[in-house]
Amino acid sequence: MMEKTIYSTQVIQDWVDYNGHLNDAEYARIFSLSVDAFMKEIGITDEFREANAYSMFTLETHVCYLDEVNLDEKVDVQVQLLDHDAKRTHIMFTMLNAAGERAATSEQMLMGMDMSEHRPAPFPETVQANVDKLARDQQDMEAPKEAGKTIGIRRKK
Repeated sequence: MMEKTIYSTQVIQDWVDYNGHLNDAEYARIFSLSVDAFMKEIGITDEFREANAYSMFTLETHVCYLDEVNLDEKVDVQVQLLDHDAKRTHIMFTMLNAAGERAATSEQMLMGMDMSEHRPAPFPETVQANVDKLARDQQDMEAPKEAGKTIGIRRKK
């Protein structure tokens, strides 16, 4: 199975920086909007969030910039579930440029939250079922090479 396209947008002028391409903060914005789309995909819609006082928080994120994205260019963001448990998802978003090439990745750890107590909480049954289904659908996918990547200056010994 391929990664699932979760979000699409077009680069607007306000997102372009002094270098003439998508600003690094705007990659983060697009990935943040992709988290919102992912949450809806697994059943945490605006209505669900309000009715159940349940949401997800981002615990950690790591963005890798792979290629420039330009003004007016359409980008698609795909999601791959790398791992999950009863209240967390470890996901990889991959941004594709208009040519379908990888432009950036964002590896993220998201946690389910009981918003009435502002405490971590297991996924509600319907959400857990959707996360489990996505995991089954993507179980044979190889993790992208950016997954688990650390940052640092490589030194020759």
